Amino acid sequence: MSKHIAVVGLGSMGGAMSSALRQAGWQVSGYDPSESARAAAADAGVHTVDDVGLLAGTPYVVLSLPSARVVEEIVPVLLESEGTIAIVDTTTSEPAISAELAALAAERGAAFVDAPVSGGRDGAATGSLTAFVGATAEALETCRPVLETLTGGQYQHLGGPGSGNVVKLLNNVLAAANLVSVGEALAVAKAYGVDPVVAAAGISGASGGSKVSAAMYPNWVLSGTHDSGFSLGLMARDVALAVQIADERGEQPALLAAANQRWQDALASLGPRADFTEIARIVAASLTSEGTSAS
Repeated sequence: MSKHIAVVGLGSMGGAMSSALRQAGWQVSGYDPSESARAAAADAGVHTVDDVGLLAGTPYVVLSLPSARVVEEIVPVLLESEGTIAIVDTTTSEPAISAELAALAAERGAAFVDAPVSGGRDGAATGSLTAFVGATAEALETCRPVLETLTGGQYQHLGGPGSGNVVKLLNNVLAAANLVSVGEALAVAKAYGVDPVVAAAGISGASGGSKVSAAMYPNWVLSGTHDSGFSLGLMARDVALAVQIADERGEQPALLAAANQRWQDALASLGPRADFTEIARIVAASLTSEGTSAS
């Protein structure tokens, strides 16, 4: 099996995945439109190029891109030369576009899987991401070596092309709704004189607990750092997409739609570059003005 792989998109996640792949013995090339991202990857030992077309024909490719539209533009370029056998798209993309690209790849004799990931840059750097995989059985088998490296086996095959994107968007909208509800609940606790750090710990050990109460609020909101590495703009995009794909199938999830509105309001107020945990500034302002203080 060839160990040559290209990573397209060398930002926070793509750069970390490049490192994990190199540590696992892959020969990694990469592209990003940002000169600084390419320079950082080159410093880490990645062979970088300044034109994505130069990566066409690389046997394995990982995509870590900002949107479905960018994926849609780049995949045909990568398939222009023979030799590419597997494309693993870790972008949180759109199901219909993933299905179209899987069909295009199959026509060119390649496999395409949508495999959006969870686990952040730390999970990407250590090869311990979780992936939501949409693919045919054949495509999954072709892409398995890459998925194993990126996740250590922590991936779930959810169905045909596009299925991975559906479930990842639902995962993100659930996390987004929980970020709103936990913030509101901890603000109530603080109003009653209960330290929100203590309240979060108590809730996290009970039936209302979640990763949001156990980790996200203590680590990034109550600490005052807001440095998760994932932007509010991307989360607001994912939440809106989740509501959109529901509507496309005739579903009208009222609670998720309400959460979407809170995120769009936060996006308008804070801007896309804010950390996604800064939603607390909108939904639970009392938690963000004094860090961990309950006084």
